[in-house]
Amino acid sequence: MKTLFERSVSGRRCSILPACDVPACAPEQTREKQLRLPELSETDISRHYTELAKQTFGVNDGFYPLGSCTMKYNPKINETAAGLPGFTDVHPTQDDAQGSMELLAEAEKKLCEITGMDAMTFQPAAGAHGELTGLMLIKRYHELHGNTERNVIIVPDSAHGTNPASSAMCGFKVVNIPSAPDGCVDLEKLKEACGSDTAGLMLTNPNTLGIFDKNIKEITRIVHDAGGLCYYDGANLNAVMGIVRPGDMGFDCIHLNLHKSFSTPHGGGGPGSGPVGCKSFLEPYLPDAKIVCENGKYAWQARGEESIGAMRSFHGNFLVVVKAFTYLTMLGREGVPEVARNAVLNANYLKHLLEGTYETATEGTCMHEFVLTLESLKKENGVSAMDIAKALQDCGIHPPTMYFPLNVHEALMVEPTETESKETLDNAAKAFLDVYAKALEDPEYMHHTPYNSPISRPDEVTAARHPVLRCQIDD
Repeated sequence: MKTLFERSVSGRRCSILPACDVPACAPEQTREKQLRLPELSETDISRHYTELAKQTFGVNDGFYPLGSCTMKYNPKINETAAGLPGFTDVHPTQDDAQGSMELLAEAEKKLCEITGMDAMTFQPAAGAHGELTGLMLIKRYHELHGNTERNVIIVPDSAHGTNPASSAMCGFKVVNIPSAPDGCVDLEKLKEACGSDTAGLMLTNPNTLGIFDKNIKEITRIVHDAGGLCYYDGANLNAVMGIVRPGDMGFDCIHLNLHKSFSTPHGGGGPGSGPVGCKSFLEPYLPDAKIVCENGKYAWQARGEESIGAMRSFHGNFLVVVKAFTYLTMLGREGVPEVARNAVLNANYLKHLLEGTYETATEGTCMHEFVLTLESLKKENGVSAMDIAKALQDCGIHPPTMYFPLNVHEALMVEPTETESKETLDNAAKAFLDVYAKALEDPEYMHHTPYNSPISRPDEVTAARHPVLRCQIDD
């Protein structure tokens, strides 16, 4: 596909841009060299972006069971609310944006109630940025209490890949602990890992296998008894929000993915939002500035010298918070747990339809997602999880998460979310089963899928080692 610059034709114009409404700049302020911009008609531009849209796959295009990512439908009312002029025209340095400040304050209350936390910041720009923020709270806590020897974060083998990365970025050492045969945390291994150097534990519950750890209160107790703090990765909150609260499980801080559980757009490079909540004893360390309300008027108040300081400019990606607030307001107190129940119901329904043909990593009831293992199929027929995932693209389905979690060989992690209908799940199950049958019948065919997508099988090794990140255009 050609870029806009490659489509450019000298002298071609369009009338999309309005006439300039400010004085022209003085000659001495102009560029020494003319800025190169593509010269296109409105038709050229429209067709270019339509072609781009056709080459992407989003939740509006079809079934998107990307495990651990919660690719739910984004209600259009969220976009309507975020597009209101009172929100879009506000400037972050305004000190009289009372409506926007009230929304942030109310959003904090709602999210604290859902998570069981006492305070929250919206500064982090994404989930991983939230992880870093939460870990910095833990680090700050130990530093101010003279526990400088506590430099280890414990991470289960079923954790998200960003957990050890965020820990290392924050200056911690990472200790991985294995899962028990039931897929939950191995309590004995956890006890062995805990010690005087333990700063904390990072954990998501339910975990990436789609299992709610039955020992969660014991897990957080073990870490607390060792002097560590407990961090909740909120990636899988969609399965339990409104049902159980991480704060009640014993967690001290949490990050949320507003683009997952709370239906703001996911992917495409952002903007994201990864607010961080914490218990009251960690609140002084949150990023600088919090909203207070006195006599009905909202104002910003600095947190003080104990704060970890600003994590980014101003107060986070505000319009993303507007979308999440709209979603929660529409759901109401009864709707939030209904979302979680339907997410679990859909996952178990689809899992039931696939069991007997596909081998699952765990038996019994799952939560919001489940993991398939194609290990036997690969050994016996030479068809890998990658082959199955690619073949699903020809069925109009986005592939599940591949090769994750790392403790399951040839893994496909499937999360249907609560926004999919029974008819969609039935059609998806048929596609999964048809692909499996084709794998048994014609393994060679599977090695070259997909056949109907804009790109089939790129050279992934070359793409990883020699990525082309920018288009080279001759002047």
